[in-house]
Amino acid sequence: MNYILISGTILFTVYGQLILKWRIGKYGDLPVNFTDRIWFLLRLLLDHYIVSGFIAAFIASLFWMAAMTKLPLSYAYPFMSLAFVLVMFLSALFFKEPITLAKSAGLILIVLGIIVSSQG
Repeated sequence: MNYILISGTILFTVYGQLILKWRIGKYGDLPVNFTDRIWFLLRLLLDHYIVSGFIAAFIASLFWMAAMTKLPLSYAYPFMSLAFVLVMFLSALFFKEPITLAKSAGLILIVLGIIVSSQG
């Protein structure tokens, strides 16, 4: 059950990040003019996909709160780094973002850190 709670947190977090990137990318860059920025942000807030990303973040928070009732923070929190791994690979898949040697090395270090910290 503990891993389900952590997995729910990670999956809803990743979903929210990917959806926000996808939809915000459809609207273009943030305007320079203050009034145009306000309208831009209002359009974003009315996009149902963006709203679903915010809802996903809220659901991720609920999973996280439940996980915190069962696990020490020092044990559970390193697993949140798996969101970085998923976002990198899914960003490459969906947004054609490059996977560089530096990013790959960083992810390997993150995964090794998760393994080490979950043992102690």
